[in-house]
Amino acid sequence: MTTAMLDLILPPRCAGCDAPGALVCPRCAAELHGAPALRMPDPVPPGLPECWSAAEYTPAVRRAIIAYKERGRTALAPPLAGALALAVATAAGERPVLLVPVPSARPALRRRGHDPVVRLAGLAAGYLREAGWPASVARVLAQRRRVADQAGLSSPQRAANLSGAFTVTIGRNAPVPRSWGGTEVIVLVDDVVTTGATLAEAARAMREAGVTPSLAATVAATRRRSRTGDRDGG
Repeated sequence: MTTAMLDLILPPRCAGCDAPGALVCPRCAAELHGAPALRMPDPVPPGLPECWSAAEYTPAVRRAIIAYKERGRTALAPPLAGALALAVATAAGERPVLLVPVPSARPALRRRGHDPVVRLAGLAAGYLREAGWPASVARVLAQRRRVADQAGLSSPQRAANLSGAFTVTIGRNAPVPRSWGGTEVIVLVDDVVTTGATLAEAARAMREAGVTPSLAATVAATRRRSRTGDRDGG
């Protein structure tokens, strides 16, 4: 039986602290939604747009994101997407936004059975529209080559691992990025920013296609580490 089915059948426990009664308890929800802010990695990789996150990568936030991404607790998508929407709204103000999600690698897609960031982007855009913001999603980024697991890699190693990894692909009915109207704020979205290498590479691919992202937004941002990486962000 999958974890998602168990969430429907059994009494929920908080993904952040394991307290009974809710998927995310009030205390962990406050950590997740309470502090949207500009949080840039240090050092900032070349080409990284201004990056905003809803929360710091505290233990509770980390557990919730891993439960959603790696343990099949897809019912956590709405609260995580709500946090992402807060980060986007704080960064973009009242301007229309076009969210461009960073894609998962094919092996991760097969393992998880869904693309976590694409799902969060879609829900976040819906929440923004409900609040009166014109918001849409453009799934135009794709990985064009395999990359190594990011765990344990330093900032320079992550940058080298991701160099040239993304490209812009246009579907049959999708507009070419150069033809986008230009009224929206282009926002790259991911779940976690660590060194910023993933978002910087996504921004490079977008610029190569003729569009410069104005902002990046994530659910959470890690506290900078000097030597160790984290598998949950880029």
